[in-house]
Amino acid sequence: MLKTEVVDPNVGNFIDSIRDIGYSFEVAVADLIDNSLTAGCSEIKIVTVPNPHLVFSMLDNGSGMSEPKLLEAMRLASKNPKDVRKKNDLGRFGLGLKTASFSQCKKLTVITKKDGQVYARQWDIDYISQKNKWLLITPENFDHIPLLQDLYALESGTLVCWENIDRSDKHSFANVIALLRKHLSLVFHKYLEGSETAKAVKIFVNQNILIPFNPFNMNHPATQQLPAEKIRLYDTNIIIQPYILPHHSKLTQQEYDLYATEEGYIKSQGFYLYRENRILIYGTWWGLHKSLDAHKLVRIKIDIPNSIDAHWGIDIKKSIARPSEEIKRDLKRVIGQATEKGSRPYTGRGRKIEDKTIVQFWEILSLNDDIRFAVNQEHPLFRSLIDDLSAGSHRET
Repeated sequence: MLKTEVVDPNVGNFIDSIRDIGYSFEVAVADLIDNSLTAGCSEIKIVTVPNPHLVFSMLDNGSGMSEPKLLEAMRLASKNPKDVRKKNDLGRFGLGLKTASFSQCKKLTVITKKDGQVYARQWDIDYISQKNKWLLITPENFDHIPLLQDLYALESGTLVCWENIDRSDKHSFANVIALLRKHLSLVFHKYLEGSETAKAVKIFVNQNILIPFNPFNMNHPATQQLPAEKIRLYDTNIIIQPYILPHHSKLTQQEYDLYATEEGYIKSQGFYLYRENRILIYGTWWGLHKSLDAHKLVRIKIDIPNSIDAHWGIDIKKSIARPSEEIKRDLKRVIGQATEKGSRPYTGRGRKIEDKTIVQFWEILSLNDDIRFAVNQEHPLFRSLIDDLSAGSHRET
């Protein structure tokens, strides 16, 4: 018989290690927003109270949680990353709420409303360290928490509050909030923009609504949208869409500076990885190409489903990805094509820009080592032909 003994971790030391995973404030908040979007919210309110102590509160009008669901949400590693998830699920490990919050504060309170009932639970790191046990608190008094009255007024929703924030200085917190606004406007720009199938989500930071920031400047007539590729990998479609941003001579100085982002054009070139309409990683070549001044206008959008996270090495913070070897060959080929065209604004200005109002009838498909063409089934002409067919002909096609 195998001889074993129980050796429990020192909880206080363990939680200190969890706190140092490497979240920045804006990345931690983005992790909370993922949960709100997965809960189907249409509006998110964020408020910060600087005095006398920093307090952060975030409220969504999503589906809310029952008490058992809240308890499970407060559990660390509440999800198996290998589980099949719904298409709109932006989580993976079941750690985001806790690790993101612990990285910024010592007291996390979650209050949720569903079916007319309000439930609350709280993690207090100091209390956990004192007792050396994972003891989840049911707070008796939380009337002081910002946005609580707003939660009561909703049919359903969830309120997350950070207290005892010790990783940010309240004297420079205005800069932290400014960076937060820019980060969320970029990372969630597709949700803020809305689409034909989904209404725009509203996000307010200290009562100011966020304006979406699309990093490809798609509405500018001088932006070049190169042909998209559909790569079939792991039984899923990966869409790769290169863009060439306008040369500075075609922009105002203000607009040119805006699209440089905080990082500048050199560091902002490269791949922008989206998963379920949310940017995970941006401004990287993953070591497949060097960042060059001549290619600083090249940005390549990649859309992946949440079913292939493991093949992209998505980390807990959703801020690091490592594409597998199977896709690197395709990425290198796309880089070559995009950077060749991306250098033309500097070597051959005056070329005609592609007309983005034209919908391509053919799609470029990558299959093993071959490039093939297929009919774009979303093309208006194709859809018109299909709609004109009889029901019997539909079955034959």
